[in-house]
Amino acid sequence: MLRGLYTAASGMIAQQRRHDTVTNNIANLNTPGYKAMNSMTRAFPDMLISAMGGDNVQNGPIGKLTTGVFAEENRLSFGQGDLNETFRPQDLALVSDIQVNGAVFDASGKYVDPNGNVTFQPQAFFTVQSPDGERQYTRDGSFKTAPDGTLLTADGAPVLGANGQPIVVTGTWEDIAVTSDGFLVNKTTSQRLPGNPQLMLTLVNDPNQLLRQGNGRFQYAGDPAGLRQVAAGDRVQVRQGYLERSNVDSAQSMVDVMSALRAYESNQKVIQFYDSSLQKAVNEVGRV
Repeated sequence: MLRGLYTAASGMIAQQRRHDTVTNNIANLNTPGYKAMNSMTRAFPDMLISAMGGDNVQNGPIGKLTTGVFAEENRLSFGQGDLNETFRPQDLALVSDIQVNGAVFDASGKYVDPNGNVTFQPQAFFTVQSPDGERQYTRDGSFKTAPDGTLLTADGAPVLGANGQPIVVTGTWEDIAVTSDGFLVNKTTSQRLPGNPQLMLTLVNDPNQLLRQGNGRFQYAGDPAGLRQVAAGDRVQVRQGYLERSNVDSAQSMVDVMSALRAYESNQKVIQFYDSSLQKAVNEVGRV
């Protein structure tokens, strides 16, 4: 009987974490470049149930039993978000549709070949510098300019150029255009600015190696060989005067919230039933 209590309790905890994940997505519906999280659940390891003792035992094993579920991790969804035109020259958005030979990616950015091997769609990111000097990656292009002309993220992190140094712009952004490959040019003459500044656009082969760091930024935790700068032909474009919207599906998120709530309530009722049964066993059966 206690096994049922533990199983129902694990279900409640898993659904609570799922609910928290979905509500966090809903809270970031209007956050530029936000990537939705999906809660992944799995069963506890199987237990082999075996017959014990007696003269009629045949073959021994009866079968397998799982004893609950747990929320294993939150998997990020890096699908392209819609673009919102802002007409602000410092707002930049990335349109990324990187292809891999022989792979046809589904809506989640995953391809499974006939042998079961999984390939994730590479993604492109703006490159910024964290306060401790590490490189981090973001799709939030709502940039601003410091008094000295340094291009910054909304929370003040320097935006890096292709040379690995923060981009510093002289003049006003009303006179600057950003090309589709990230070069900063004079809007009137189409000539590149002094110093030939270009945004560092980083391609991440496996975006699941990125760890969320807050403020829309990610830290790469994989093999350094999985990173490189975006090259010609990678099907990545910079769009000036636009911001990438969150890729959260609001309608599906509301369905997921209600589903998690109903599953939580179902497990709660199971616990109440076991509690009632235990109470009867102790207070009534135990007195006989």
